[in-house]
Amino acid sequence: MRLAQLWRRRRRLKVTREGKYFIIITLGIGLAALNTGNNLLFLLLGWMCSVIVASGVLSEHSLRGLTVARQPPARIHAGRPFLMGISLKNSKTRLPSLSIEIEDLVLAEPDAPKKSPRPLDKKCYFLKIPSGRTQSTSYRHTFARRGLYRFTGFRVSTKFPFALFRKSRDVDCPGEIIVYPAIYPVNPPAPAGPLGGEEARARAGRRGEFHGLREMRQGDDIRDVHWRSSAKAAAGDPAGTRLLVREYEEESQRRATLFLDNALADGAPADAADGLERAISMAASLAQSYLLRQYAVRLVCRGTHVPFQAGPAQLTRVLRALALLPTVTPGTAWSAAADPRTENVLVVARGAATRERPAGVARVVEAG
Repeated sequence: MRLAQLWRRRRRLKVTREGKYFIIITLGIGLAALNTGNNLLFLLLGWMCSVIVASGVLSEHSLRGLTVARQPPARIHAGRPFLMGISLKNSKTRLPSLSIEIEDLVLAEPDAPKKSPRPLDKKCYFLKIPSGRTQSTSYRHTFARRGLYRFTGFRVSTKFPFALFRKSRDVDCPGEIIVYPAIYPVNPPAPAGPLGGEEARARAGRRGEFHGLREMRQGDDIRDVHWRSSAKAAAGDPAGTRLLVREYEEESQRRATLFLDNALADGAPADAADGLERAISMAASLAQSYLLRQYAVRLVCRGTHVPFQAGPAQLTRVLRALALLPTVTPGTAWSAAADPRTENVLVVARGAATRERPAGVARVVEAG
């Protein structure tokens, strides 16, 4: 274990182009000094060697005592650029760290055969981090595919002080981010029948007409507390204060079910996988459009099911399920059946509308 930690903490040293020229000149002066015995050449050789030694000592001190942290954005979509926040803290008590570059180390893309960490193509640069201070910046990046991306840490490097060498070390900072499918503006298909609107049901719900009072439970909104009734109840309760909250009649919402066929046969061509990705993006776009129109949305795939819900939290649940959606064999059953009381929509890739549809689904949307 100790050997593994020492191996991870080892420094990488790469000679820059300027450093190569400097070393070649140093070797040339050294050979000339040995052949001629000229004291001036020996003095110059000693000075150039001291520059190399000083470069190693100062760069090592600049890399010590640094702590790196990552601040990902709340939501990342495939094909859309985002800003990843990076903060760097200098824990040294006296001296600053100068000319620091930070690279994020990420594993290969989902489903890729190579799983070794690689640095992203973007870097963060810090000119000077004073002792005991923290500085923040960000880099811009775009993930081409949806899925789960795992970060292993950072590569911290510097060319301070003379840009002769690039010294770097890897810092462990594991993390994960989920890249959601691409979303673009779409219009949901026209409904098959008249919409029922919103009508009240005589049972407890979150919105609607006043239904009654009950004792406050964990998770209730403080704004629903009926203070006058709570005060009356507390007057006759010697054990303590009782808070009563309002209950409302539930408002039934328009509902839509999105069916997405995530089955791929073994040996399917690459265009079939690309078509499935386009269908996943279309399903995510339709879910957002329905939810913005105050629909309750359900997602049904082969082996994956997101129940009916409405609101922004449901969009996050649907996007997460689509981001992590695996491909299955065509024999895998659908996770739920169509509901005739809802709008049932099947999302397929262009040219795949002739595939077998779930029972009770009449409308099909093709992803271009």
